[in-house]
Amino acid sequence: MTHLSKDPLHGLTLEAIVTALVDHFGWTELGRHIDIKCFRIDPSVSSSLKFLRKTPWARAKVESLYLFMRREQARSAKSAT
Repeated sequence: MTHLSKDPLHGLTLEAIVTALVDHFGWTELGRHIDIKCFRIDPSVSSSLKFLRKTPWARAKVESLYLFMRREQARSAKSAT
């Protein structure tokens, strides 16, 4: 029997999540959504990952924004059809 996870983030790396958010919002807008220094001052995926791995509250915000982004993309795709 195959066990399927109900976690929508299952199988995604933090790097993939941050990269998707940057691709969608850009660093400037991402820094507006989540006010953390690694998104606003000299941002990079590498520095963001270091910070997010050590800071659970910030990682939770990033994951939440990612899920929100995916829901909005799904709604847009559904309304376009």
